[in-house]
Amino acid sequence: MRPARRPSPPDGRLPPPLWLVDRILYRDGLILIVDKPAGIPVHAGPGGGVTLEHYFEALRFGLPQPPALAHRLDRDTSGCLVLGRHRKALARVGRLFQSGQVEKVYWAVVRGRPPEPRGTVELALRKRSEQRGWWMEADPAGQPARTDYRLLGEHDGLSWLECRPRTGRTRQIRVHCAALGCPVLGDPVYGERAAPSLPPLHLHARSIALPLYPNRPPVTALARPPAHMVEALLGCGYVAETLPPPEQGVETQRGHDPC
Repeated sequence: MRPARRPSPPDGRLPPPLWLVDRILYRDGLILIVDKPAGIPVHAGPGGGVTLEHYFEALRFGLPQPPALAHRLDRDTSGCLVLGRHRKALARVGRLFQSGQVEKVYWAVVRGRPPEPRGTVELALRKRSEQRGWWMEADPAGQPARTDYRLLGEHDGLSWLECRPRTGRTRQIRVHCAALGCPVLGDPVYGERAAPSLPPLHLHARSIALPLYPNRPPVTALARPPAHMVEALLGCGYVAETLPPPEQGVETQRGHDPC
């Protein structure tokens, strides 16, 4: 896999990159795991604008090239994002994703309550593109998609779900939550299109585990929920955690507490 060339930002300048350096959850010779903030796309789209990739130059740490995306998160989804530090690393991590060996855990605050406290959604998805722009929809002829979910708490019409996608379809969790009858809070595409005003999307890539090295435990990282989700999570029973500050050194890893 070849790292993609990153386009220059529209005005040719970059905001100070230290905020992304400070959001590194794990670092070694092959990969970085960063805590992606909500509201910024990971790569350039048709509309242009600054993306997370524009900050990757600050993440070289002595290597000749900046890292590249090993997978993607939606613009408005926060949390654990894996970057490969060179081509061989990207190829190795890509094989892990393609073979389903990467364990991903998402937290979602949804409107309503799923029909069962835990279960599995198996609903094939396909991409559509019409006048309103592209989106994903359930279609038996689409690509197979499976998500395991578990109810962690609920309060005042909202539920806190742990979602474990077993496939990696675009916007899979958002579509599957909507199919359960409980769309993700703040989702303007698959949930609350008619609402006059919406909160930010309440979907967070909480943790990730990659069996990157033979005969060693998986590489793991955990990202605390973003500020805009905390109030709803606290109402549903979440207890705010205190994670240690980032360590300085060749390897930095935070957040080994279980979900």
